[in-house]
Amino acid sequence: MAERAGDFDYYVLALSWSPSYCARAGRDADPMQCQAAKPYRFIVHGLWPQYERGYPDFCEGAGPRNAPYDAVESILDIMPSRGLARHQWRKHGSCSGLAPDDYFALTRRAFDKVKIPAAFRTTERGARIAPDAVETAFRLANPGLRDTAMAVTCRDGRLAEVRICFTRDLAFRSCRAVDRRACRQGQIHVPAPAR
Repeated sequence: MAERAGDFDYYVLALSWSPSYCARAGRDADPMQCQAAKPYRFIVHGLWPQYERGYPDFCEGAGPRNAPYDAVESILDIMPSRGLARHQWRKHGSCSGLAPDDYFALTRRAFDKVKIPAAFRTTERGARIAPDAVETAFRLANPGLRDTAMAVTCRDGRLAEVRICFTRDLAFRSCRAVDRRACRQGQIHVPAPAR
């Protein structure tokens, strides 16, 4: 059965810790993201429509297969990879029920609703931290955001993403399925932004 665009329960905003991606990807990393004059910290990986269990992807007949050039360019300051933006539209945006411009505008509104904790906006040194401490920092910086409305993910012992759940109207909401996929390591490395 084909998944219908616009038929989903909530969104997940995935915020990727850019230094971890750049370290992991090495020479294959997107130069726009990893060789920028001003190093990126948290960037948008995507805004993903979700079911209470699972998620739709690559929805057919939900607008253009490829996001127009202007729509992609409009998001590059917070999603600094044209390839990633195009992929996010095809896989997730096509299921939102929105046109590409509207999907990326909604992605920006979701990103703007999240206050990045000061420690992650200003850090110049790498650190080791418990995933729960990352969640606590986000919870304290964002009134109304509960631990059950987010998950910290890790990969190869590094901070990978903070995933935050939103209603379709972009209010924080609980999401047990996302929370269950959180990082279970005691400590993770938070690489410093490249200089």
